[in-house]
Amino acid sequence: MNRTKLDPSAIEGALNELNASTASPWTLIEGRLHKEFHFTDFVAAFGFMTKVALVAESMDHHPEWFNVYKTVRVDLSTHDAGGITELDFLLARRMDARAG
Repeated sequence: MNRTKLDPSAIEGALNELNASTASPWTLIEGRLHKEFHFTDFVAAFGFMTKVALVAESMDHHPEWFNVYKTVRVDLSTHDAGGITELDFLLARRMDARAG
């Protein structure tokens, strides 16, 4: 997977494609892909994080995330590329799939 920083038009196109298949959209905040996932309770939120942790480790690409009770806030960017790459969009799609 390409770890080259995407230009703004490529990010916009990929973001539109990503959001076409989800009820809760990803947004751009401070140069990162951002989303809040909401679950029924803490166990469901933590279960989601556990599933995604295994995926992220296999991709060697790790999210910035924060969990309080049933909410998981996620920010994705590729630090060594200095911005958003195709890898971030791939992880975002995999996160959406695991969120149900």
